[in-house]
Amino acid sequence: MADTVAIDDLQGGVRLITLNRPEKKNALTGAMYDAMREGLAGADASDAIGAVVFAGQPGMFSAGNDLADFMGHAGDGFSASPALAFIRQLARTRTPMVAAVDGIAVGIGATLCLHCDLVYASPAARLRMPFVELGLVPEAASSYLLPLRVGRLKATELLLLSRPLEADEAQALGLVNAVLPADMLVEQAIAQATRLAALPRGALAASRALIRGDQAQVEAALEAEAKAFDAQLRSSESQDRLAAFLSRSKPASSA
Repeated sequence: MADTVAIDDLQGGVRLITLNRPEKKNALTGAMYDAMREGLAGADASDAIGAVVFAGQPGMFSAGNDLADFMGHAGDGFSASPALAFIRQLARTRTPMVAAVDGIAVGIGATLCLHCDLVYASPAARLRMPFVELGLVPEAASSYLLPLRVGRLKATELLLLSRPLEADEAQALGLVNAVLPADMLVEQAIAQATRLAALPRGALAASRALIRGDQAQVEAALEAEAKAFDAQLRSSESQDRLAAFLSRSKPASSA
């Protein structure tokens, strides 16, 4: 399973976390969530790591949860899931994070970007958050962070109607810093992460905290979502929607 998430420490103090499950469009399993969580926690604990980059495979950032894997552990509830443990770590990570988004970014593949300090996308990037259509609710504090970023009406459209967001519109809305050719994407993300890692750590941490705002509100939103997600996951409407999705789509991914 380690092969499905590659973690490489590069020159310049950058940790590169690469999703490497192309046969499933980088759909995330519990073990992959654990690997990413450990990668972030390890970056915070290391004096040598000054920034983290998230990347996927060419044409695919992440299809979100591997629903077959996720539903296999649904009896334990969302509160005990590796997905929520990763989301909590993501929100609390002090090390600056950069995302390089090429192709599909579904569910957590999209909401992860709300926690990144810089986001770069290829023209093929396509963000989508299909929580409600699966009988679930938003996660990763997206119900709080997305309205702050794009306004309540646009966030409602994206979260309730699950409308796909193309790269150029994501940039116009302030969700993406720049749209770059796919073959330059990861290189640019690493270059900017290297610049972040070279900055004075104390000033960087203090400035980042000021820019990001009230951490307590982010975590409160995250926990409120987790409680609602857990309740919906146990509901008949969600169970029916998820079962229907799995029955018609063997490459189980989304949410």
